[in-house]
Amino acid sequence: MTSEIGSPLDANSVNPPGAIDERTLKRVSAQFAAGVTVVTTRHAGGLHGLTASAYLTASWKPALALVSVESLSQSRDWIQASGIFAVSILSEMQEFLAERFAGRAPLVNARFEGVPHRFEVTGAPILDGALAWLDCRAEQVIEAGDHTLFLGRVAALGEGQPGKALVYFARRYRTVEP
Repeated sequence: MTSEIGSPLDANSVNPPGAIDERTLKRVSAQFAAGVTVVTTRHAGGLHGLTASAYLTASWKPALALVSVESLSQSRDWIQASGIFAVSILSEMQEFLAERFAGRAPLVNARFEGVPHRFEVTGAPILDGALAWLDCRAEQVIEAGDHTLFLGRVAALGEGQPGKALVYFARRYRTVEP
């Protein structure tokens, strides 16, 4: 099945014969080096964050950022309910935060206990020590297969201390010099 431009993608649609399976797609996608971010939000239930490499600047004018979140995740529900999110672009010194918010760090809770952060315009938490950050209000929610895309208008942004960027390539963390 093909999807026309502007039509929502159906997560249950079947690829044509000979199509790529999910494992192959994940292996191929792992060959793309991507920056590591923590996407955060604030909701009635508290603060929430997730590690994501699916972030991009969608537009310069107006300033728009896009993040992709698994549709079945609690993170998706919290961002949609709050209508806000922040993106903290991680430095090499924050690999432990990438692991924590990916749910892979041992003996940590999902809360922000012990995670230095602050709030800017929207109230979404911004991680201290990040190389850079964007504070956004969600303007569009796009269902895309098994993920949800949040397109946000940037309300505030800034740079942190210079340093090496944390990137994810071939299923491993690596660093990139400025």
